[in-house]
Amino acid sequence: MAKRSCPLAKVYGLLEPGPVVLVTTARKGRANIMTMSWHTMMEFEPPLVGCVISGRNASFDTLRATKECVINIPTQELAKQVVGIGNCSGAKVDKFAKFGLTPVEAAQVRAPLIAECYASLECRVADTRLVNRYNFFVLEGVQAWVDRAIRNPQTLHHRGNGVFAVAGETLRLRSRMK
Repeated sequence: MAKRSCPLAKVYGLLEPGPVVLVTTARKGRANIMTMSWHTMMEFEPPLVGCVISGRNASFDTLRATKECVINIPTQELAKQVVGIGNCSGAKVDKFAKFGLTPVEAAQVRAPLIAECYASLECRVADTRLVNRYNFFVLEGVQAWVDRAIRNPQTLHHRGNGVFAVAGETLRLRSRMK
């Protein structure tokens, strides 16, 4: 067998569920952005997204208090901003200004969309039962936005330790689900 033991701390790079996203929150007139890759789809309609946000993160307290956010999906062109946002604290820095991103008013929540991201999902917290124990929020999408001019978005997928994969080739296979 060619397989070798893998440290459990590296498993997330094997199971990475989707694109790295930028989560925006807002409280008392101040918007913030955090980079997040630990999320998973839980249901289709309404869309439910489960996510882990560390209690050490400035966005944790804001999300817990306001119960709303926006999940913004960046493409490869924003890779440097995505990493930079993840490496500084919104408690000390205006990340929109520092990383040259444009906040856009959302339709149903107070947190802003990010204009430069190809898609955004306005969310409200649907379930907090796992927050105290696991920092796990269940978010319900209440409004979705997508830039239809971007046909094959090259999203970033975190593999660990500063390594990212970029979504590339698309396969279309027949599906019987509607």
